[in-house]
Amino acid sequence: MQNIRTDLAVEAHELSRREAKNVTEIDGVISDVRTEDGITVTNIEITNENGSKALGKAIGNYITIESPNLKYSIDIYERVCTLISEEIRKMANIKSDSLTLVVGLGNRDITPDALGTEVVSRLLVTHHIKQNMKDFFDDNISGVCALIPGVLGTTGIETAEIIKAVSEKVKPNLIIAVDAMAAADIRRVSTTVQISDTGIQPGAGVGNNRECLNEETIGAKVIAIGVPTVIDAATISKVEIPKELAPLMVTTKDIDLVIERTAKTVANGINLALHRDMTLRDIESYV
Repeated sequence: MQNIRTDLAVEAHELSRREAKNVTEIDGVISDVRTEDGITVTNIEITNENGSKALGKAIGNYITIESPNLKYSIDIYERVCTLISEEIRKMANIKSDSLTLVVGLGNRDITPDALGTEVVSRLLVTHHIKQNMKDFFDDNISGVCALIPGVLGTTGIETAEIIKAVSEKVKPNLIIAVDAMAAADIRRVSTTVQISDTGIQPGAGVGNNRECLNEETIGAKVIAIGVPTVIDAATISKVEIPKELAPLMVTTKDIDLVIERTAKTVANGINLALHRDMTLRDIESYV
């Protein structure tokens, strides 16, 4: 497992079980899987340090939503949007007077890394309007603001520092961080959404670890949402990659379509979670 790179808890769990010769249970890890209408939902709960060490993930909950038809089926798209919204609501108590800061991580100039920035462009942001026109909103619309902090290489500032500064100013009740991820199984690239309540470590999937974004470092609850858009070349080829080429990441040939479709799915899942009783049709008429 040490040589296989993945951001997905479900894959880390599979790899750990494989290394432990397919043991049924791992101490500190609770797994539940359900499948319906072509969608598989896996809930991995890491309950103690042993489970955290075994999977290489922080203690908390990891929800994985998978469907091979996510890119192509309207019905699957709408169902996954609903599932994302339901899981966000389970993890956070969102009220009409709540303020959520959605952070789109990644580099908009590199397509496989542009998921977070594309999600932000599809959000129904309301914070500025609610501040000035409160009487025009009912209790089903919560406050939403958004941020695209860029990457260290273009800003010269750590992403976490930018988010901290904005968070201190606007004082959100919740932060939702969206980022592209790396998978170990090519079948999960572009077909999987992971939601966790443990925060996020920008760049972890491609071996470029930055400061963690979580409640301890930011001061507000952080929900992380990601879609795997790349896979490590060494993982998929099963051969040793020369040091001068590492890390070499591989993506799909239709990555432009992947980012467009998955960004819309994640964004509208967030929109549905933050604006109760609005439908996808309502949201799409505004955004």
